[in-house]
Parts: sequence; C-alpha cells; structure tokens
Amino acid sequence: GACRGLSKDYFSCATVLFVFSGMWGIALPITRYSIPEEMQEGSVVANLATDLGLDVRALVTRKAKLDIIHTKKYLDINKETGELFILEKIDREYICSSKTTSCFLKTDVILENPIRIFYIELEIMDINDNAPVFRRETMQLDISESTAPGERFSLTNAVDADVGANSIKTYYLSESKYFTIEIQTGSDGSKYVDLVINSNLDREEQAVHHLILTAADGGVPARSSTASIILRVLDINDNAPFFNQPIYAINVTENSPIGTLVMKLNATDLDEGTNAEITYSYTLYTSEKTQEKFSLNSNTGEIKVKDAIDFEESHSFDIYIQARDQGLNSLSGDCKIMAFITDLNDNYPEVTITSFKSTVKEDVAIGTLIAVISISDRDSGDNGEVELTLNQQASLPFVLDKSSGDYFALLISEPLDRETIPRYDITFIVADKGTPRLFDNETITLEILDVNDNAPIFPQSFYTIHVVENNIPGALLMSLSAFDPDLHENQYLVYFIMEKEIINTSMSMLFSINPENGNLYALKTFDFEREREFLFHIEARDSGLPPLSSNVTVHIIILDQNDNTPLIVSPWRAQGSVIEEVIPRSADKGFLVVKVIAIDTDSLQNSRVTYQLLQTSDSTLFSLDQYNGEIRTTRMFSYRDPRHQRLVVVAKDNGDPALSATITIKISTVEHMVTPFSETTEVPLEFDLFTDLNLYLVVGLGSVSFLLLITILVIIVLNLIAVKCHRSDGSFSRYSAPMITTHPDGSWSYSKSTQQYDVCFSSDTPTPFPPADAELISINGGDTFQRTRFGFTTILFGDFYYS
Repeated sequence: GACRGLSKDYFSCATVLFVFSGMWGIALPITRYSIPEEMQEGSVVANLATDLGLDVRALVTRKAKLDIIHTKKYLDINKETGELFILEKIDREYICSSKTTSCFLKTDVILENPIRIFYIELEIMDINDNAPVFRRETMQLDISESTAPGERFSLTNAVDADVGANSIKTYYLSESKYFTIEIQTGSDGSKYVDLVINSNLDREEQAVHHLILTAADGGVPARSSTASIILRVLDINDNAPFFNQPIYAINVTENSPIGTLVMKLNATDLDEGTNAEITYSYTLYTSEKTQEKFSLNSNTGEIKVKDAIDFEESHSFDIYIQARDQGLNSLSGDCKIMAFITDLNDNYPEVTITSFKSTVKEDVAIGTLIAVISISDRDSGDNGEVELTLNQQASLPFVLDKSSGDYFALLISEPLDRETIPRYDITFIVADKGTPRLFDNETITLEILDVNDNAPIFPQSFYTIHVVENNIPGALLMSLSAFDPDLHENQYLVYFIMEKEIINTSMSMLFSINPENGNLYALKTFDFEREREFLFHIEARDSGLPPLSSNVTVHIIILDQNDNTPLIVSPWRAQGSVIEEVIPRSADKGFLVVKVIAIDTDSLQNSRVTYQLLQTSDSTLFSLDQYNGEIRTTRMFSYRDPRHQRLVVVAKDNGDPALSATITIKISTVEHMVTPFSETTEVPLEFDLFTDLNLYLVVGLGSVSFLLLITILVIIVLNLIAVKCHRSDGSFSRYSAPMITTHPDGSWSYSKSTQQYDVCFSSDTPTPFPPADAELISINGGDTFQRTRFGFTTILFGDFYYS
C-alpha cells in the first residue's frame, strides 16, 4: 500500500520471494516482483543479474531469453546491464479477470550451456484506473401499491474492472422517504444493491418516483458513476410466485451437447388467472457470459445447454432466475442455481520445443544438449498430469533428462554415425493420466553433419587385368573406382599409382591413372614375348582433413596374340632359296626324305605348328606328317617317275587368324648309270617282265645299287672318324638359342632360353664358331647345329648326324 500512487519509478517497491533454491535437477527458485499496472515502457523492474546471482556477461554467452507464458511480450532483458524492463504497458484488467484479486505475469528465464531455468512471477498491482459502470444507465421498476414496507427489489449493479480497494465499495441512493437501499456482498466479493420500500406506497399520491443510484469505489481518489431509477407504482397483485427452495446446486458435465437439459424450474403462484401465469427470466445478477452458455425457456422454465461448456474456462456458473406472474401488477420470485462443471479429459496434452539444435557433427560428445522441451495440459487432476517419452520404435541415441518442473532436456546418449543414420526424426510423445488417456506428439529433425572418419573402400582388394599384347597406347584398361561413405570434400577422391621401378622403368611410364575417376590406362604397347606381367599398387586418397587413404593391388597380365609367323629352321636355307635334297632312287617305301622343322615365338595355341603339302609333282610318291613335318616316300620309285621332284610345304600355326611360312624342296634321285640302248635297238611296245633280258637288267640294277649303298656307308664312316668334338667356349658357350620342344600331338613349340651346347665340327672346319647364316636349335631335348656346307644341310640330332 505504501507504493500506491507512485510514478513509474517503482523499482524500490519490488519484493523478491524465494520459494526453493537449488541447482540442475532440483526445483529452481521462484523470484517474485510486485509492480503497479500501466508502468511506462522502458521502466526497470529489477536487476535480474544481481537478484539471481549471475554474471552479466553470462547473459550473452549463455543465450539468456525470456519464455513468457502469455500472448504478448511485456518484458525483456537488457543483456548488457542484466535489468528486467517493461517492453509494453501492462493492463492488469486485460491480463487477469476482474474477479481475481491477485494477478501474476509468469515468465521463465532460460540459460543454455548448461541449461538453467529461473521462474519469475511478476505480481501486477491494481491502480484505480477504472470507474464503476452500470450495466443499464436507466432502470425501470413497476411496484404494486400493495407492496408492504420492507419489500426488496434487485437493482442493476455496477461493475468496476479494478479489484480490491479500487473496486466498488458502496452505493448511494438519492434522498427519498419511501425507498432506501441495502448492499449485499456476493460470494466473489461483488457488491449488489437491493431497493427496499420503507413505507406503503400510494399511487394516487405519487405514481412515479425518480431516483438516482450512485456507485463509488474505494480508490484514492474515489471514482463513481450514476444510474437513473424510474419507479412506477402499479395496482394490486398481492401474491408473488415462489420456488420450493431459494438455492439449487446442480452438476453439468463439460462438453455436454448443445440442447442438453440442465434443469426444469417449477415456481408456484397462489393467485389465479393471469396473476398465476408465470414466465421465467434471468435476473440482472446473471452475467452475460452465463446467459451465453445456458438458454432459458420463459414458459416452461427449462434450462438447457446453449453453447460449449469448458471446465478449463470456468469451473462453475451462478444462474439467477426470476419467476414473474402475468397479473395486472405482476409479482416475481427469485432463485439461485449453482451449476458446477464436471471436468472431462477433453484437452490434449501439449509439448513445446523451447530450444533446439537442428544440426550436430557425428563426432559430437555424449551428453551434449540437443533440445529443451516443455509439456503442459489444461485439464485438472489426473487429467492434467502428463508424462513425456520418446518414440522408441527405433533405437535412438538420445535420452530425456527432467530438469525441473515441466521442462526436459534431450541429450546425446550414444555415439553418432552419419554413414549409418544421416538424420533422425525424433518424436516426443506426451500423454496424460486421464481416462481415456490422451496423447500428443511433436517431431523434430536432427541432421548429422559429416566428419572425415571413413577411408576410401575399393570393391576388391586385388584386381587382375588381362591386356592383349599389341594394345593401343592410351586405351582404357579398367576403372578402379573406390567408394567413400563420407560427404562433400571428405568424399572427393584422388587416385595415385604407387611408384615401383622395374628394370629402371617406373610404373608411371607404363601406366597412367585418372586422378578424378580412377580410370587406368596403358601408356605403351606391350609385347607378350618380352613382358608377361606387372604388379603394382593404386592408392585412393580423400580430400578430408586429415586425409584418409587406402590402396589396392593391381596385377596386369599380358595375353599373347598371334603376331609371329612360323619360322622354318630346318632344313636351313637362304632367304627365298630352294632346298635341294638327294635320295637314292632305290629308296624303299617309308624312306625319310627330309624333316621340316618350324618354330613360332608365340605361346600356347598360337605356337602350335602343323605342316601341309601345298604343291607336289606326284601326290602318290610322297607323304607329309602334319605334326612332325617328316616327308617320306609312299612307294618305291619306278623307272617312269621323273628324277626330279618338287614339293612346296606350308608350316601354319594354330592362331586366329593363322599365320604360315612355306618352303620349296627340290628332290633329286641318284642311281648307277645304265648303258643306253643303241639306236637300232628296238624297244618293244609290250614285253614280258620276266624275260631273260629283263632279269639281267634287274640283277645288274640291284648290283649297282648295292655298290652305291656300300660306297655311301664308307663315306659316312670316314666322315665320322674325321670329326673332332669341341666344347664351345667364349661368348658361344652360353648361347641364347631358341628352344624347340614337342607337344603330345607331335607339333613343335619354340622358346628362347640360355642353354649350353656341345658342337661338333669336322677337321676341315676353319673356325669353331658357326657362320652368320647358321642357327643353334634344340629339338626334342637334343642339341642341333645346322649349317650349309658344299650345298648340303647337316643337322646334328642328339648323338647322330643327318645330312
């Protein structure tokens, strides 16, 4: 009261009430201030930093803010000084009901990191800024002249929006010898006035009385207003309707359907006729709000629900009913109905996100605050008790921690992994304890930000790439793309070839990789006969900080291509020359004429050589083994066969397409000379093979052939005796000669390797080294040296010669 009437500097009159004290997890203090309404904008209420024991700098760093539980923001914090000041004028009558003696503006001061909440209650003190107001400026009353002294009539009461001492204190009636007033106080403290007749009325003396009713409040200075009362004196109707009891108490369930019967009134009038016909109506004591909620049938007295009834809006209603008869001078009787509203669980609980971080990094620490949540329910009792839970349909790495009151903190409870779950839809479910239970929910979305915690991953740990020789330089070999589950720069990969030198050549000179997409290219043309395989590593490195990397092994295998033509090495010949072979004309069937040997530097199927006769003078005389290249006679020579035969042999590999080489062999037959017939000798056209002459010829030919064979054998033996065997030395001792091996099918294959050979030369050989046109060959495991001497071809097969 000492502060009443002060100007806007009301700070010294503020009082602080500490209800509880404590830190996080304990009920926080309630700080209460008292200020008058209508303070000017900018007026300081209190210094919160001082009263709450806070450092002024913490108000900024900890993001101090007010959470005002009202539709308007009346207060704010000066974060530089810590002062709580008026942001907008506060009208107590707007905030609180006129019937409420105490008016509080509640707000919460919220600090983050760590979360701390202070409860502030600002008591708004009433000032006498409203004058009493009559509902009706003019009141008309009809009073029967037979009304006895002491009869009371209800007058329209005045309404003052102020409360306490500033509300209506008393009423004054203008001077009259017939009337006086009596003031009554209602259950809510309201002042009601009744007009009381002091003496009998005489209509003939005065038919109309004009009175002035004044309502005054208790403020300083006091405010007042007046209403005019016009009283008409009516003729006698001496029995008024009455109810069987003056006060009724009933229960009405909230949310009752419109039209629901609440109560049926039945007033009684002892008069007869029109003086006993009763109509019902609301008295002036029934508030307009009550009349909006309930309808009254004036004829039947039925009271029904007119509009939705909400327990949270009003717990009870006072209904004042008047029963008036229809007599010439109608009389009335009053009753009061106290309608108590029964609460239903009709309000859904509410969840409010007070503070929220929408993004966090995936390496955020456990216990980090994500959001502050508050819950509420407008119902009462069990219907208003609520609990908050998280939607646990999926396991969430979060936990709710009840801070104080109806506030909860959402904290990180488990490590996060963006690559597993990039975002979380967190649903808060709030439920009351009513019957049936009501639920509500609120969903927030938390985005997980990426950190570079994953190294690149190759789909395979080992890559085998087959490359056909004679490839085009720059051709794509394979795309070695790695995958990084991180995002943005943490996902951008760069590829490198990890250097490895082979014979003074680095891998980067042989291969190239696109650093952006991992495409591997060959920089040169490979030759299977020189390079068979390469083994190196590829590294993928991301662009994160720090960067992470991984590598993969790459095995390049060069595949053979049929790019080498077979080379005929036996019988040896000069380029483009014809091979000449001499055989006895008396050779038997199956006689080995010559063996053709061809080699192919390719591998596998491409190196398998087969032989065919491309041309022959006589197809019935010679045969060629397609696998080992041996040319043999298929029959004995006859005298009709020409002495010279010509064969063309083709050596063809097994590649696709096949490559081939040809050799031309000229075969000459030798025999002992026979005396020719004289010119006079007649050769019969037909003769008997077994005549004496033919028999002599056959014997003579056989003798000559036998002698020729003995001569050849003697020559061979002499040559063998004359040969000297020398082991090669010097550079020729380790000659890198082509190696020829046989396949199961009899074909020949070729490979180069360093072998050691024993070479035999005749005594007349001028040098231990082979001539420039000679070649050293290994056939079927034996050593062979081929050279041309005196027009003949000499080949050493293992331990024997063939020429």
